[in-house]
Amino acid sequence: MFAWFRNKNELQKLQSNYCKLMKSSYKLALKDKSKSDELHEKADRIMAQIKQIEGQ
Repeated sequence: MFAWFRNKNELQKLQSNYCKLMKSSYKLALKDKSKSDELHEKADRIMAQIKQIEGQ
């Protein structure tokens, strides 16, 4: 019931940030390819961090 009060751990924060970046990258791809590529690059770096944390 009070799930929205729980703090997110680092993995959950990274995953939500990754999703936001990928969505905005996809939407921006229709207008500006270079900015979309930058966002996609940031998302890839976050995915590497996620994989590193999950591997531990």
